[in-house]
Amino acid sequence: MKRHGNARPLLRLWPFLKPYRQQLALAVLAMFVTSGLSLALPLTVRQIVDGFSETSQQTVDRYFMMALLLAALLAVATGARYALVARLGEQVIADIRRAVFSKVIGLSPAFFERTMTGEVISRLNTDTTLVQTVIDSTVSVAVRNGLLLVGGILLMLLTSPSLSLLALMIVPVVLLPLLGLGRRLRTLSRNNQDRIADAAANASETLLAVQAVQANTHESESRSTFSLLIDRSLETARRRIRVRAMLTVLIILLVFCSVVGVIWAGVGEVRSGEMSPGLLIQFVIYSVMVAGAVASISEVLGELLRAAGASERLGELLEAEDPVGDPKCASLPPEKTRGEITFDQVKFDYPARPGIAALDGVSLQIGQGETVALVGPSGAGKSTVFQLVLRFFDPNSGSICIDGVDIRKMQRQRFRRLIALVPQDPAIFSDTARENIRFGRPNATDGEVEQAARASHIHDFLADLPDGYETKVGERGIMLSGGQRQRIAIARAILRDAPILLLDEATSSLDPESEASVQHAFEELSAERTTLVIAHRLATVQMADRILVFDRGKIVGCGTHDELVAQGGLYARFAEMQFERSWKPDSFGLAPDPQLIQSLKTKPSEKQTEHSEDETGNHR
Repeated sequence: MKRHGNARPLLRLWPFLKPYRQQLALAVLAMFVTSGLSLALPLTVRQIVDGFSETSQQTVDRYFMMALLLAALLAVATGARYALVARLGEQVIADIRRAVFSKVIGLSPAFFERTMTGEVISRLNTDTTLVQTVIDSTVSVAVRNGLLLVGGILLMLLTSPSLSLLALMIVPVVLLPLLGLGRRLRTLSRNNQDRIADAAANASETLLAVQAVQANTHESESRSTFSLLIDRSLETARRRIRVRAMLTVLIILLVFCSVVGVIWAGVGEVRSGEMSPGLLIQFVIYSVMVAGAVASISEVLGELLRAAGASERLGELLEAEDPVGDPKCASLPPEKTRGEITFDQVKFDYPARPGIAALDGVSLQIGQGETVALVGPSGAGKSTVFQLVLRFFDPNSGSICIDGVDIRKMQRQRFRRLIALVPQDPAIFSDTARENIRFGRPNATDGEVEQAARASHIHDFLADLPDGYETKVGERGIMLSGGQRQRIAIARAILRDAPILLLDEATSSLDPESEASVQHAFEELSAERTTLVIAHRLATVQMADRILVFDRGKIVGCGTHDELVAQGGLYARFAEMQFERSWKPDSFGLAPDPQLIQSLKTKPSEKQTEHSEDETGNHR
């Protein structure tokens, strides 16, 4: 990764500052005013000191009044500067957070295979907070002291050129540690932020799986891992602090030694009558201002360099290239979507597992309104089909079309509106039950939400909650059981009313009675929709028009249940294992109805009979 030894990455903030140019100009003007007023104060002090013996009391009083007026103006200008800069900082950071979140939420899962979610959250929170601190105070202090430094040096030269040249001889000595240690400081600052992000990512991952951690009594190991990451971040922070402390000591020591030396020389000029006491005091005040400005700049330099590292990390997110992008000239999905899905010689391996084929030359055609079940062992490629249909990834070769249009030629959001997904592990958000159901169709009415809930057999449960549908279900739906979470996801898919339905073990967490009811709802829902079902249960497989058997990324069988059982092979073994398991008495000495088992073994549904008569042998 490219590293810079300066604050150049802070230039990444300019696009966010640009919309507030007027406010920025006012803030800079306020900084010039405060710096100018500060530089004007020593002039009145000189007049007051020299006026003790040369002017009347009335004139001295006038100089004191002028000093008080300058102090009052300085106070007002400083307050205005703070308000303008702080407000600007809040606006800019809000825009940065919006931009980063907007960018990241649209990145495909391929990006998150390489970047942990916790690290993204760390950048979104910690790094933006650091940048906000810099905009609110550090940059303001740096600019103001920079103006004082330049103005003070100019006024020092006007006050006493000889003493000024003596003071400026120390500048090269001060710049050397600034350049050398400053580069080292910025590298350490970036490393420190990276280690903090590692710890945040680990904490996020562990806390999201806290039940698994506790169930497996892994608390001690988790604490040790997190503690190790914290120790690493602490060590980088200590190195950063040491370098910054060394930089501060060197600069302050060098600057103030030069000031003392200049004052020493100035006292000699006063004693020899070459300059007045007031002029020396004026020069001393400017010297102290310049020294203070240099010291202050050295102090805030560390914060600026830390912010540069944070800006660089945020910039990496904003400039991240999505492996799955939308085309510049996107095709529109057909106006009347039929829901036909075609895979043509699709080969794919996940970016994290290059060379290991998840799909290997898969070709299939699913017709309008057809229900197709995908079965096979774990890792056979079933879920990968869903991932590619949703275009979370692009195939290495081959094409995937909806209604004859390659999905790579369409905007992802447009064609994804044609798809409703019920995953095996549904995402439930810390919102109300109603909004969780409405998640896939935000403009749905309350009546439509409740109708979908009734169809998924979750209505009665939700209606009995303390606040009904307005009850908050907790983070990741922690207030709900697994089956209840799945029913909300089913209601969400029913409400979405999309022409393509993807069911990934959608009833795996339901009790038998609820499963039978939801299966009936699915049959009604899929009647006029193209439906892909990943399932292991025979009850789900029996409702399909066709069954595709996957093994090691290839389709090794296609047909109805009876046809596949008759053919033997992987599906027949899979069915036989389920039948044998079904025939075994359970722990209470009960067994399923033998007639039901026999019907599952031999009796095809009417739909399957019709399909078998039309079957041509192709993956339609």
